[in-house]
Amino acid sequence: MPTIRHSFIDIRGFKAHVAEAGSGPPLLLLHGWPEFWATWEPVIERLADRWRLIAPDFRGFGESGNPDTGRTDQAGPGVLADDIDALMAALGMARAGIVGHDVGSFVMQRLALDHPARVAGLFFFNCPTHGVGARFRDPRQINEIWYQTFHQMPFAPQLVGASRDTCRAYFRHFLTHWSHRKDAFDAVLERWVDNFLRPGNLQGGFNWYVSQNASRLAVMAGAAPKPPKIKQPTRVFWGRHDPVLRSDWIDVVPEYFEDVEASIAEDAGHFVHYETPDAAAAEIDRFFTRIGYRG
Repeated sequence: MPTIRHSFIDIRGFKAHVAEAGSGPPLLLLHGWPEFWATWEPVIERLADRWRLIAPDFRGFGESGNPDTGRTDQAGPGVLADDIDALMAALGMARAGIVGHDVGSFVMQRLALDHPARVAGLFFFNCPTHGVGARFRDPRQINEIWYQTFHQMPFAPQLVGASRDTCRAYFRHFLTHWSHRKDAFDAVLERWVDNFLRPGNLQGGFNWYVSQNASRLAVMAGAAPKPPKIKQPTRVFWGRHDPVLRSDWIDVVPEYFEDVEASIAEDAGHFVHYETPDAAAAEIDRFFTRIGYRG
């Protein structure tokens, strides 16, 4: 594993934790839930010899602080995209290649629309767009999205964090159920438990769902306006076996990106970057090289 450097940067009322390795053109790695910066370690290991890899923790996740210490609706994609814009400014970085999935995928889309000059290219592992919203109402999906409502309950952090055992059982469920390779996170499960038992981290992650609820329901109801197409070069690499973001939803991707290459990662589920890191790293490297990104 290459040397990973850690720093804390004051932005927008909190200290953002950043893990960084390698040198070369910068790539920002944006995590999802239930994750934090360490989800990118397998990719960092494979790409640090030719890219500068920067993996921040979103506010309320990992080792980052949070300007809101309790339950809040100020943790949606627009807020987090503005955080990334501020972080890039603090790092003296005019633009970067952006890689991410899950929560990070929503943030990447807002970053591309709200701060287009920051984005050299976008690489998504799976890609929830406005166009898949109504599909969450499909009877096949109802049992898959229960957690999005549960996380909004004021008692959710107390239940999940009641003990180390309850916390472990909760996160083991998602890391196993959403993975095609069921043992993908076995070796790091206790790190995940440690992370989410940090004071404030359960609520910090759940605040994403509190913040997203109104827009989630509007999209599911077909009442949300369609966003403009994203113009930056885009790559979507979607895990075939993802149960929560189904791979057949890749069909609508061209409606939301002007310049997009989309394909299926046949041996992965939700966590393509962690389950199949060799393929994930190779595709990241190939995409940013193909578009001529040099920093």
